[in-house]
Amino acid sequence: MDESQLQAFVAINKHGSFTAAANSLHLTQPAISKRVAALELQLGSPLFDRVGRNARLTDTGHKLLPLAENLLISFSNIRKAADNMKQEIAGSLSLGTSHHIGLHRLPPVLRQYTKLYPDVELALHFVDSEDGVKGVESGLLEMAIITLPTNTPKSLTATRVWDDPLALVVGKMHALASKYSVDVEELAKHEAILPGVNTYTRTLLEEKLALTGYKLRIGLSTNFLETNKMMASIGLGWTIIPETMLDKTVVKVGIKKIDLRRKLGYVTHDDMTLSNATKAMIGLLDSI
Repeated sequence: MDESQLQAFVAINKHGSFTAAANSLHLTQPAISKRVAALELQLGSPLFDRVGRNARLTDTGHKLLPLAENLLISFSNIRKAADNMKQEIAGSLSLGTSHHIGLHRLPPVLRQYTKLYPDVELALHFVDSEDGVKGVESGLLEMAIITLPTNTPKSLTATRVWDDPLALVVGKMHALASKYSVDVEELAKHEAILPGVNTYTRTLLEEKLALTGYKLRIGLSTNFLETNKMMASIGLGWTIIPETMLDKTVVKVGIKKIDLRRKLGYVTHDDMTLSNATKAMIGLLDSI
């Protein structure tokens, strides 16, 4: 049993299929299948039920999962402790970030980081914020720079870096485009284009609007804010985007008595030893 086998096992559970897990680890599907087969042979029991293209944990797999995640964290801590003894800022940094932050907030930070620490190999993974939290929890990611959850898991520490005010926007020909602001009752009459259920941004919006007693009419739904903005701009409904994304393609409309804003920042695992490369990234983020 070795680290690569456990990484394959944890990745398949996270992504739900051998193909998706192979892509996440930059492996071929036969390679990841071989690692899991070797692990199953050593344990004498199957770890996954293959149902179509999906992979589901067996009872043995469920029992192994928390142990495997803890072992991966231990392997990582051993390497980081050794690296930190050298006092070098080098090696690799496995970093997860949301598409929005990666496109609109992180470029100047990454530019400065790579200039200051050219010996660090950045492994940048674009993920939904929710998956970023899960990646740090499981030890697959060293840190994630994301929309922070409203309730942070006990094993993680979340640190705010940016406040992110949100704006309700519509296309120029939408019925709400002529309004300076609307109340929730009027807003509820029009279809919304929002991120998927249980995403942090949608949860934030629904928690705010739930206090008013009105339910939203959800039409289209994607987790990509740029896509939601485009669909709103052509009149398919209203949506919520960060104010940093406002431009002439959409019209901003206020929501009476409601202030929407997200917290963007980074999460790290309390039980993981932070590498010098991670500490250097945190130093840059904390200086913003």
